[in-house]
Amino acid sequence: MIPIHELLSRIRWDKEFARGEFKIGYYDRLADRIIQVPFTDLVFPKDDHFAFLIWDEDGEVHSIPYHRVREVYKDGRLIWHRKL
Repeated sequence: MIPIHELLSRIRWDKEFARGEFKIGYYDRLADRIIQVPFTDLVFPKDDHFAFLIWDEDGEVHSIPYHRVREVYKDGRLIWHRKL
């Protein structure tokens, strides 16, 4: 299985592979469930190679470590997953 940081990089930088709609499912410890977010909502800070940022509906920013990513979907089809 490809490491998640490599898959996220490929989605970001490989224009041919990145065609389509991607969703990332990450494990939220407080909600105790997987939260799915559109890949286009993710922000990758230049100085952090282990996490991405997302904003919730209240405008609060959350740093999500790569190890909490559990699923990646492309056009609604599961293309990558990690067990809980």
